[in-house]
Amino acid sequence: MEASDSLEDQEIENIKKDEKVQRALSETSISVQKESTVALEEEAPFLGITAIVFLGCGVLYFLLGWKRIPISSTYIPLAQKIALAVMLISLVLLATRLLKKLVNRKIEDKTKEFNFNRIADFFGAVIILGIILSLLFANWYAAAVSFGIVSLVLGFALQNLITSFFGWLYILIRKPYEVGDRIRIGNVFGDVINVSYLDTTLWEFNGDYLSADHPSGRIIRFANSKVFSEYVYNYSWPLFPFIWNELSFFISYDSDFKFTSETIKRIVEIKIGEAMVRRVKRFKKILADTPVDELDVNEYPSVILKAHNNTWIEVIVRYLVEPKNSGKVKKELFEKVMEELKKSPEKVIFPNTKMG
Repeated sequence: MEASDSLEDQEIENIKKDEKVQRALSETSISVQKESTVALEEEAPFLGITAIVFLGCGVLYFLLGWKRIPISSTYIPLAQKIALAVMLISLVLLATRLLKKLVNRKIEDKTKEFNFNRIADFFGAVIILGIILSLLFANWYAAAVSFGIVSLVLGFALQNLITSFFGWLYILIRKPYEVGDRIRIGNVFGDVINVSYLDTTLWEFNGDYLSADHPSGRIIRFANSKVFSEYVYNYSWPLFPFIWNELSFFISYDSDFKFTSETIKRIVEIKIGEAMVRRVKRFKKILADTPVDELDVNEYPSVILKAHNNTWIEVIVRYLVEPKNSGKVKKELFEKVMEELKKSPEKVIFPNTKMG
């Protein structure tokens, strides 16, 4: 018994070491450094090309200034600006690439790595845009004024896109959902397969033509700005990655309620399995460290009998299941429960629509 408890405690500690669980417990992000390192030789070709471009443009810049190249003096300032711009852009690209390599070595989670790379690329593009704008104008004041006017005009014209971009930042920081999570937002439901700068892509479940948790085959894209105006239901909370599901059907008042309840509980417990029960118990212990530790989380299925206004008794079976398996488990449970109950027609009487 002690060995079993020790093994269970070890399993709980392993779950707590999961990065998403740690973040949910502490509302902070913890990065684990990867053991593998990126070899310097992998970056050698890019470093070499950058050095050649930088030195070549630098030599060209000074040769133009010394008027060693036979071109009209009218075009020398423009040519120097282009050479300087290429030099600075090559440095920005190199810095962005090295930064991503260094930071990605310390990020274990692939989703966080993907998001950081996008942020680095975005800010790299902003810096490059600033370099180009500053070199196109005669002085910084003109550049700042022109950039301000352009930003004002674009702000009015592209306000929806800008709001979606800030929605993307909100998603990265607050993490209402991540790639791989099953969510519902507004009236759409599905698994998140991509979060881009402006929109989120879902692999839809349910849909207009389905009533069960099954892929519809459709892709849904919605603007990231939706997170500011819609409720986000996330079915993949790391601290309790299960949902309660229900299976219901009707029986007669003349049925044996005790037999029906005990039979259903036995079948569902077998189907869900002891492994599932152990998993729920582990997460219940983790929930004890959160404000929801007093929540009644019953790892075993329960059967509820409710009088219905159609003169039949509604039997409701409530059980815990992983969100992505809910449709499959519900179908299998229904088939097994019906098969078993129909073996005792004298104790379990179903609605009969046959006319005499």
